[in-house]
Amino acid sequence: MYDSRFFHTKLGKAAVVSIAAMLAFNMLALSQQLQAAPIPLALATHTVELA
Repeated sequence: MYDSRFFHTKLGKAAVVSIAAMLAFNMLALSQQLQAAPIPLALATHTVELA
């Protein structure tokens, strides 16, 4: 497991920044999906007639 010494190194600080950026991006993406109007499943896919 990581200890506090790791997070004081340059690599540890970069890891923390990377994790924070990923969390921020996921929160942004989730908030945008929650604000979008839901599309009924029947309209979400394209249908193709074969005959």
